Amino acid sequence: MAAAATAAEVQQLQGRLEAVEERVFGAAAAGGPAGARKIADGMVKVHVALGNIASKRERVKILYKKIEDVIKYLDPQYIDRMAVPDAMKLQFILAEEPSILAQVALLEQVDSLKPYLDSAHIKAAPDHAARLQRLSQVHIQQQDHCEAVTQNIRLLLEDYNRMTLLLSKQFVQWDEMLAQMEAAKQVKPVPE
Repeated sequence: MAAAATAAEVQQLQGRLEAVEERVFGAAAAGGPAGARKIADGMVKVHVALGNIASKRERVKILYKKIEDVIKYLDPQYIDRMAVPDAMKLQFILAEEPSILAQVALLEQVDSLKPYLDSAHIKAAPDHAARLQRLSQVHIQQQDHCEAVTQNIRLLLEDYNRMTLLLSKQFVQWDEMLAQMEAAKQVKPVPE
């Protein structure tokens, strides 16, 4: 199982190296002539040289053994584990207890309302989107028509007011003429 995983990792690394070679040397060099320098070959030579050096030096062997410790120390959670003892973490949790309980209550409320979210009405909402779009268009058209009718009524009322004013003036003139005629008729001397 581990051998298969290692083989898969090696194959993945080889694919990545071929992609790097293709970018560095171009498409022709990646699968091209045997004379082209390969990055993988250079890395193998470097690895062999480092292995030879490491096997000869005792200090380097010790460093290789301590790599796991270095990786452990580089882990961001390691600092948290060292800096914050478990008792302090417990105090943090206890200090946040009211907030945690409030969040639990809210989550329980959401969980109790979940059947409403799964109802047929909400699931059918996307189906109603097209109908709602059509109704919105009809509503906009009716608003435009209403504005046109309002403007037409406003013009008709202005014409009516103008006509009423003109008729009132005409009636006033006729009333004045009639009053003058009646006054002139009463003033005439009566024959004896």
